[in-house]
Amino acid sequence: MSAPRQRPQTMAEKILSRRGEQAVYAGDLAVVEVDQVMVVDSIAQSFIERMERDLNARPKYPERVSIVIDHVAPASTVSVAQAQKEAREYAAKTGVQLFDVGRGICHQVLMEEGLAKPGWIVLGSDSHSTTYGAVAAFGSGMGATDIALAAASGKTWLRVPDSVKVNLSGELRPGVSAKDVALEMIRVLGADGATYQSVEIHAGDRFTRGERMTLANLCVEAGAKAGLVVPGGEILTAYGYDVPAWVYPDEGATYVQEITIDLSTLNPRMSAPSEVDNVHDVSELRDSLRGLKVDQVFIGTCTNGRLEDLHEAAAVLRGRRVAPGTRLLVIPASSQVMEQALLDGTLLTLQQAGAVLGTPGCGPCMGRHQGVLAPGEVCVSTSNRNFIGRMGDKDARIYLASPAVAAATAVKGEIALPDDVREAVGA
Repeated sequence: MSAPRQRPQTMAEKILSRRGEQAVYAGDLAVVEVDQVMVVDSIAQSFIERMERDLNARPKYPERVSIVIDHVAPASTVSVAQAQKEAREYAAKTGVQLFDVGRGICHQVLMEEGLAKPGWIVLGSDSHSTTYGAVAAFGSGMGATDIALAAASGKTWLRVPDSVKVNLSGELRPGVSAKDVALEMIRVLGADGATYQSVEIHAGDRFTRGERMTLANLCVEAGAKAGLVVPGGEILTAYGYDVPAWVYPDEGATYVQEITIDLSTLNPRMSAPSEVDNVHDVSELRDSLRGLKVDQVFIGTCTNGRLEDLHEAAAVLRGRRVAPGTRLLVIPASSQVMEQALLDGTLLTLQQAGAVLGTPGCGPCMGRHQGVLAPGEVCVSTSNRNFIGRMGDKDARIYLASPAVAAATAVKGEIALPDDVREAVGA
């Protein structure tokens, strides 16, 4: 009797099958090899405690474990400094990789260091570990206990997620970015529309690696376990990735949901307080909120702190100044981004416009330092979350937008599009 024929598989099913012991499908339990475990400073103490006290173990493969000090970098309090000191000592003792203060945001750093590759499984102690799906790695966030078990054993177990297929058709119009596409995707899916599912994005050869990182990063805001962008464009040509043929989804694979976004119809998007899927056209919000003073604009984070994002902001700010009474914070995603932005003059342009530049890292994204919001303040941010209390006081309001919209807002002091700024000065 012949063996049963293998069914067509999604990208998630293929990666988990290849890194496991047998072919698996949505709903199956899989035990898989883990290619990289990433630990951020905010959870490092818990991770070390689990490893040394609960498991009495060391990392099985130290070269597969990275500790990144990025969430509160530099340290803001004595207790934070102590936790970071313990992380450094643990790295020195065990031989795991350490990326210290100033190197940058974990997801950006791992990508730059080649620690996320097509077909890999990358687990991180940060929910936006879905970012690694930009290069067709199964990236997913987990808590301290699961991360410690993965580091100690070199493996993890999980339920194979169902997959959602997102088709991107048409071409973006000028002034519309990958951030706008990601926000539209979340609007269509809803904040819980892909809970414990893999969002598989079919983008063809569109988008740079950085733009794909933005798309994959925001998948978790629809509840996704992973966000996987089908390889194409730069992923095949610019970074030397070995993209295996098997990583592509099979024709006829099973999806629990399929949506299509026509890029040619998309306008700049903005997520209004206090849910990420509360998405609107920027022009509509601008018109309905005229006169709303924006106290702070933040450009950075693992969503939009890359060189191309800083270029986008600088193009709007060049020759202009931040509005009186509005603060503009710019924090590059990594030391590499900062160096490149220094060399090409981007940071000078931003500083001349009135921006305050910060240490590469997460900055004020999660409300612990470098730009915490006061009660009643309004912030336009290029980050990924606008929840109540996310960046400071519970009565502060956060709007999410692209770097270009954020930069235009900084110039006007209220929600604005780049064209509003250009028209104001006749440029």
